[in-house]
Amino acid sequence: MTSVTTMLDQRVSQEGVLVVHKEAGWTSHDVVAKVRALLKESKVGHAGTLDPSATGVLPILVGRATRIAEYLVDWDKEYRAQLRLGETTDTQDVTGRLLARSDPRGITEGDLQAVLTGFRGIQRQLPPMYSAV
Repeated sequence: MTSVTTMLDQRVSQEGVLVVHKEAGWTSHDVVAKVRALLKESKVGHAGTLDPSATGVLPILVGRATRIAEYLVDWDKEYRAQLRLGETTDTQDVTGRLLARSDPRGITEGDLQAVLTGFRGIQRQLPPMYSAV
């Protein structure tokens, strides 16, 4: 017979929020599937999708903690980006087929800052066709 302590330990260990650093190459679904398999828990989800090429914090919700997902997805987020200037691809990212190349030497740091400033605050945009959204 299973003791109450063992049952409690199993229940507590199966519920909560895991803060996972997602590496490039993994999809958000890959991380969820891995956690499901490791914990043998079917009720696992994430609070926000990261593109497969992105790295960063991916909150993983386990058990009853999945109920708080709607509150976590609206939290403020911070992004860091690496840019490859002067190239256009068919997927709008570095994984796509190169369609055009131009000389980026005329772009100044001030030009970049002006563009990046426009990305602060709430954004409404159409995700690229190849987005993980």
